[in-house]
Amino acid sequence: MARSGVAFGTSGARGLATAMTDSVCYAYAKGFLQYLEAIGEIKRAGEAVAVGGDFRPSTSRVMAAVCRAADDLGYRAINCGKIPSPAVALFGFERKIPSIMVTGSHIPDDRNGIKFNKCAGEVLKSDEQGMSSQIVELDDAMFDAAGNFARAKTPPDVSPEAGENYAMRYLNFFAPDALRGVRVGVYQHSAVGRDVLVKILSHLGAEVTPLGRSEKFMPVDTEAIRPEDVQLAHDWAATGKFDALVSADGDSDRPLVSDERGNWLRGDIAGILCAQYLAADFISTPVSCNTAVEKCGWFPEIRRTRIGSPFVVASMTEATASGAKRVVGYEANGGFLLNSDIEADGKKLRMLPTRDAVIVMLGILLLAKAQGKTVSALAASLPARFTASDRLKNFATEKSAAIIAQFNGGAEVADKTAAEKMFGEICGPVAGLNRTDGLRITFANEEIIHLRPSGNAPEFRCYAEAATDARAREIAARALAKICA
Repeated sequence: MARSGVAFGTSGARGLATAMTDSVCYAYAKGFLQYLEAIGEIKRAGEAVAVGGDFRPSTSRVMAAVCRAADDLGYRAINCGKIPSPAVALFGFERKIPSIMVTGSHIPDDRNGIKFNKCAGEVLKSDEQGMSSQIVELDDAMFDAAGNFARAKTPPDVSPEAGENYAMRYLNFFAPDALRGVRVGVYQHSAVGRDVLVKILSHLGAEVTPLGRSEKFMPVDTEAIRPEDVQLAHDWAATGKFDALVSADGDSDRPLVSDERGNWLRGDIAGILCAQYLAADFISTPVSCNTAVEKCGWFPEIRRTRIGSPFVVASMTEATASGAKRVVGYEANGGFLLNSDIEADGKKLRMLPTRDAVIVMLGILLLAKAQGKTVSALAASLPARFTASDRLKNFATEKSAAIIAQFNGGAEVADKTAAEKMFGEICGPVAGLNRTDGLRITFANEEIIHLRPSGNAPEFRCYAEAATDARAREIAARALAKICA
């Protein structure tokens, strides 16, 4: 792990595609399965392991290495093909088998990653040490000097079952005409779920128009939306043909939903609206998300976590154990997690405690239809709190740590003074500091600056919150400019 530079982040192991050689990916997959054996979750008796991937160029090669590791340990690799991360996870959870998704999510295609799921849920941060400590034996004759397989082995044929199962999850629960009369544009780009999304929406009665399909991988980030994606949405909406636009990131676990004007909703706003549709009684959400979730007063209990789905999952698990009945979680990137079965009209939508994009799209579209409102009106019904985020790319981890350390001297008054000295001219006096994940600075005027090194890439992120969208964007831009000064 240290030699390759491929390390655990908030969503599994990630690194440069060139560093994710066959031997590295093979070793990671073996280490994961050996760890599950060590904790008694699986045993070598021909049990199955589900493997899927996204559309980035290096994914097929990594999937082949993962399948081979499973087979060599005595398991049966099921090649689920190129399907969404939640589809692979759902397939594993329902069959009580491990699942592995090869994806770098939204990051550029010179990088990739491997996301691991145990038989009933995501790998949590507490599992990473056990995986990392596994001793994995590699046959030197299997690999060349560059770490590639000396002899290629054809992976199993693709099984369509997992992808079909994911679509039917929604088609069996919602009425066939649930979205009749709703006009939806699907921005497909290179999202691995682009076709299944069209299928689901169409079968639920929506009038669907595929848009912007690309055979070249595009790093669409649902948290830091690219200017070109903002413009595309406005251009498509200007035709007047759509009630909403929907899309997702590369592995299609994080949604993008726009209103009828082509304005992409922030992921944490989309999460609140989806939770309202599902009548959630408990929400777990990272500390970086919009405070409108507390201010709206719709939910009995809300718990803030560190950033990353493993922390949200751990919090939801605790809530369910404590007796909460409709437990959900969401992140600023829009990924939505369901930790309870939802029952309606004699049907059951089974829990899916991993990031999912489709439930958010359906929840918002169905909520708008049920209330007879536009999507923009739904968003406007929330308290006027707006979030924005931006990032510094190719920003060394050491520099990120040094920045955060400036405000972690140990004396709260001194740390507040240091924060106010740097950011006071932007937002005024500092009211409080929160170190749940990175540094979250709340100012006396209720504006927020949250600084955090990325857990997945050499990036430094800034989240901002204010009473208007323009002001939140201004704060994020000015704060990062201060960091660079």
